[in-house]
Amino acid sequence: MTATIVDIMQTSAVIPVLVIEDAATAQPLAEALVAGGLRVLEVTMRTPAALDAIREMKKVPGAIVGAGTVVNPDQFSQVMEAGAEFIVSPGLTERLARPIIDSGVPFLPGIANAADIMTGLDLGLTHFKFFPAEANGGLKALKALAAPFYQCSFCPTGGITEQSAPEWLAFKPVLCVGGSWVTPKGASMAEVEALARAANGLRG
Repeated sequence: MTATIVDIMQTSAVIPVLVIEDAATAQPLAEALVAGGLRVLEVTMRTPAALDAIREMKKVPGAIVGAGTVVNPDQFSQVMEAGAEFIVSPGLTERLARPIIDSGVPFLPGIANAADIMTGLDLGLTHFKFFPAEANGGLKALKALAAPFYQCSFCPTGGITEQSAPEWLAFKPVLCVGGSWVTPKGASMAEVEALARAANGLRG
């Protein structure tokens, strides 16, 4: 792996969090997002179509396709076989983290509190997804957590909107945010591209 999790997090301001119901829609969706400047795509393992969606999105030039909502080593094996280029999990356990770390694939585990971050640091990790961001106290909570863990960087995800994202991105330890607003239900690919372009411009 040449890209690191830092490279991936710094590629664009927003990582689209994608729930793909039909793999046939995956490639056009990826094309629209990449055209709008959002190259890092997180396909969540929440639907039966997710693995095929990863395979389809990887056909799009410029797309960096990862798997989200990975919760156990079996899922990790499945997404790697599908070609995932990075792994995102909603939480952090040593059982999940060890094989991912050993593989060298970029890994962004979810954390919600100081104990989670300390577990990550024990495993040699310093980059985390703060999840669920808004329900877990919002930016005020992350600022409180980030103070003692000054060496860490974050991608807040969960409840973040186009309106709230700039405030999150202005906080130095936040390298990017995760969001689903760039792919609203029923949107055309032209609309998705426009939303992606606007999202990519949110970092000042």
